[in-house]
Amino acid sequence: TYPIPELNVPSIRVSDGPNGIRGTKWFAGVLAACLPCGTALGATWDRDLLRKAGQLLGDECIAKGAHCWLGPTINMQRSPIGGRGFESFAEDGHLSGILASEMIMGCESTGVISTVKHFVCNDQEHERRAVDTIVTPRALREVYLRPFQIVARDANPGAIMTSYNKVNGVHVSENPKILAGMF
Repeated sequence: TYPIPELNVPSIRVSDGPNGIRGTKWFAGVLAACLPCGTALGATWDRDLLRKAGQLLGDECIAKGAHCWLGPTINMQRSPIGGRGFESFAEDGHLSGILASEMIMGCESTGVISTVKHFVCNDQEHERRAVDTIVTPRALREVYLRPFQIVARDANPGAIMTSYNKVNGVHVSENPKILAGMF
């Protein structure tokens, strides 16, 4: 991003990569350590391992000049053909929240910000900016919002990325009920 000198906001570099830090170059960049995908990490149920993985990701960001990692992804995997399901930890909101918290705390212990994503109900790639996920209030609270609640409570991440989709007719990034936690 660009700095905003009048508000004393510095330039911030972010890096993506679901199982390693991509870095700040799209082509011919520094090679990344490749971690197992989120689903494989989630299958371990190993909190210490996830914290160490987060520390590794933070160190990788520092080595590549990034201040912020765009992860982890904690969306629920509703279908094995979802496209990005491999990035998420589990089909269980509680497990996802606990493991993501550990990874975030590990990453942020290095001074690198984590951006937990995609808040909320981002569970398909096809037409992800137009899809309207219709979900009952109970399922929204107990399944989809739960991992984000756990992460906010336990890890207090430096950033949260909203999803591209709509939930019950309103884009998440413009939905006051979801953004203000009125569920």
